Amino acid sequence: MSRALPEALVVLRGVWGVVAVLAAVVVGVLGMRYAGTGEASGVDAAVWAAVHEPGPPWRGVALATDFLGEPVGAAALVVVTVAGCLLLRAPRAAVLAVVGAGLSVGATKLLKPVVGRTIHDGHLAFPSGHTAFLTALALVVALLATGRLGLGRAAGTALVFGAALAAGAAMGWAQVALGAHYPTDALGGWCVALAVVPAAAWLVDRVADAPRRASR
Repeated sequence: MSRALPEALVVLRGVWGVVAVLAAVVVGVLGMRYAGTGEASGVDAAVWAAVHEPGPPWRGVALATDFLGEPVGAAALVVVTVAGCLLLRAPRAAVLAVVGAGLSVGATKLLKPVVGRTIHDGHLAFPSGHTAFLTALALVVALLATGRLGLGRAAGTALVFGAALAAGAAMGWAQVALGAHYPTDALGGWCVALAVVPAAAWLVDRVADAPRRASR
């Protein structure tokens, strides 16, 4: 049975742990920096000015990307991902798609009222749940592809982090372009997924392997 964390990347568990810890630290630092604020400044202001309110056709692209993080779009994306995992006989990846994405989004919902950063009429902004969701799902798909394609450590790691970067950048851009989040909200959401998914993958494998360990 294929693992949630492919064998090629298991040996890099220490690296994954470091990445998860660093990502959590970034979330914490950004959360403290922007706690209770309600405006863009510094890097946020510069990026906001560059990408906010794009004209056609980019606004349409941003809206379509944003839809993938909305309840209906996100649910459809998870269902498709889970179905694909099951068709490929990768039940652990299917579980990780639900657990990893769910925990990532749940973490952003818990953090938002704690940080208290707001945008547009007091809407809580940090970290971005949309960005965390799409990044988490991209990580799951990339982990599955790494195992299925038999990629080595270097290629597998490049694919996983490349997929996370691409998904996070796409959704982060859409959120800023539509004025739903500040750029650092998107960065925070991306880091939430990087902190949660590796831990979730380890947990899924740990629970699935428990009966085997107990029978030894």
